Amino acid sequence: MVYARSHLTAPWGVVMPPMPDCVMFHIVTAGECRLEFADAEPAVLRPGEFALMPRGEGHLVMHGKGARTVDYFDLPIERITPRYEVLTYGGGGAETTLICGGVRIDHPAARDLVELLPSLIHIKTWNTPNAEWMHSTLRLMAAEASSRQPGGETIVTRLADILVIQAIRTWLIENPASRRGWLGALSDERIGPAILQIHREPTKDWTVTSLAEAVLMSRSAFSARFTELVGEPAMQYLTRWRMHLAGSWLLESDITAAECAAKLGYNSEAAFNRAFKRVMNTPPGEWKRSAIRSA
Repeated sequence: MVYARSHLTAPWGVVMPPMPDCVMFHIVTAGECRLEFADAEPAVLRPGEFALMPRGEGHLVMHGKGARTVDYFDLPIERITPRYEVLTYGGGGAETTLICGGVRIDHPAARDLVELLPSLIHIKTWNTPNAEWMHSTLRLMAAEASSRQPGGETIVTRLADILVIQAIRTWLIENPASRRGWLGALSDERIGPAILQIHREPTKDWTVTSLAEAVLMSRSAFSARFTELVGEPAMQYLTRWRMHLAGSWLLESDITAAECAAKLGYNSEAAFNRAFKRVMNTPPGEWKRSAIRSA
């Protein structure tokens, strides 16, 4: 997680670089700013409003339309800790204060989720039921970041995680028609429990028949409904989930591909490697090296 507090005065404009595999966010605590994206409508943020970029796409942040912009890395950034920065920049006019951050996404469920979300989620919390928890969280984040007390960085990171989760949850509640793929299927009374079974017990020797029996459906009816709602067959979804999970194991521990294969019930490491390459596009070892370099 990377966290920055920006004190900006008009005129100002910043080019925010893309952050692949990260969820980016901006929160205005004073003044206002304009966000511009390549594939989304511009948005104006005012105090208490929250902008979330689920896929970490690059964009522009500025005091108003048409402002001259400068690359973020060319600005006078004060690095307080490896994960906390302070930016003071602008022409001395109207003031804007921003809290910005990037939260890295590693869990396979979270990665699948962000692919279903729009490029920009704009949460207007002012005078809404969400306002109090948002502002309380922001105040605590700001206090922890500025005090530089032991453990402050950990607290800020966890609070940022909460903000991101709450923003996504709010968007899902307010936009139920936008739920697609497995996210929409979770609300189905039969397919939803089957997906949860896969998530909870990914190493179990699941078959279409056993999944259907678990949710009291016939094999044929379950298979057709799963594919219709999720967009892919149940066994294909199970394999993809397992490979994403294996990717997390490879990154987070010293587990080997052979151990992943055994843990997931594959008869051989070669069979696991073929499945991993089919889903992740590269063999496990090469994928892990590439992911580490990217991180």
